[in-house]
Amino acid sequence: MSEDKQTEQKSEKVKLTAKEAFDFGPVFGYFFRKKDPNRHSNFNLKVMHGINKISIIMFLIALTVMIIRFISR
Repeated sequence: MSEDKQTEQKSEKVKLTAKEAFDFGPVFGYFFRKKDPNRHSNFNLKVMHGINKISIIMFLIALTVMIIRFISR
C-alpha cells in the first residue's frame, strides 16, 4: 500500500519549465507597484520593505557577477 502512495506522489510532481523559472514579473512588481491608500503603513513596515529591496538588489548583482565570471572562464 505504501509503495502505491509513493508512486502516486512521484507522478503528481509538476516539472518547472524554463519560462516559469525565469519569470521575474513578481520581482519587478514588488519594486514598481503603486502604494495602496487603503493599507495602513508604519515605520517598521517601511523599513522592512526597504531592507528587502536592498537585499534583492544585492542578490541580483551577485548573481550577475557570478554568471559573468562563469562565462568568462
